[in-house]
Amino acid sequence: MAILEKKQVARFFPRIDSQVQFRYQFRGRPDFESAVSSDISCGGLKFSSDRFIPTSTPVVLEINLLNRVLRPVGRVAWSSPLPHSYRNQMGIQFMEFDVLERKYLEDFVDGQLS
Repeated sequence: MAILEKKQVARFFPRIDSQVQFRYQFRGRPDFESAVSSDISCGGLKFSSDRFIPTSTPVVLEINLLNRVLRPVGRVAWSSPLPHSYRNQMGIQFMEFDVLERKYLEDFVDGQLS
């Protein structure tokens, strides 16, 4: 029997398990959908949804973080169905982010880690 090495996942941004409310909108569409993240970092967030969103889909976000609304633009980096469910889990990578808003998120994540 072969021994499998435990695979280490290297992340560029530290992430925290945090349920943060946010809204997302597909570029060029008027409607927003509401969701709650299961984790967040300065590079993106993960969430579950009843809807499937293909990878590379651009999304405009409004993230409610404490007393501020952050408005990055991202893209769906990965999407996979959740087992025994009609829901999908997705990761959104932030692509465009105001420098001050990113700093605010960075301070929030650092505060949660310490």
